[in-house]
Amino acid sequence: MGRGKMEMKRIENATNRQVTFSKRRNGLFKKARELTILCDAKVSILICSSTAKAHEYISPSTTTKQLLDLYQKTLRVDLWSSHYEKMLENLGAVEQVNRILKKQIRQRMGESLNDLTLEELTGLEQDILDGLKIIRECKDQVLARQINTFKRKVRGVQKENKSLQDGFMINAKEEDPHYEYELVDNGEHCDSDFGFQNEGPGIFALRLQPN
Repeated sequence: MGRGKMEMKRIENATNRQVTFSKRRNGLFKKARELTILCDAKVSILICSSTAKAHEYISPSTTTKQLLDLYQKTLRVDLWSSHYEKMLENLGAVEQVNRILKKQIRQRMGESLNDLTLEELTGLEQDILDGLKIIRECKDQVLARQINTFKRKVRGVQKENKSLQDGFMINAKEEDPHYEYELVDNGEHCDSDFGFQNEGPGIFALRLQPN
């Protein structure tokens, strides 16, 4: 019993649609190869699936550009003139934007100001002031982070120093119980330029005294 004729409408099931696409694409490319080999034809096929994936076949003896050039020559059409004109138009727009940006940069550096009106100069001044404000706020944030990092490092050093002092005093007492020891402050207290004082002890010496 022969296969029934497939109705020419979109296949709703995505899986079936993809399977059919793959089979028909392979069959089409097979026919293109046969035309190339049997008939010495130059064939170019470009297919884009519903998933936006491109598939291409081109006869080994030619290139896509050669076929397009032959197509234009045979039909006397120009496929690229409109695209070229559009590219020139886009290029001109980009160059104009580039000139404007370069002029604005020079003006913010204090150059090319003679042609500006009072209103334009006032606007430029305000833009620069706004920019300085943003830069100053960013600088203050960076400085605050650096201060916080420095504070953490200081507290870590102070904690480590205190631990070493405690350990040293314990060891000294264990080695010679006939000696007493006391902490002698070196008398230096650092008032930080960052607005806080050292919270732990500074550098201390041990004075050993006989009983």
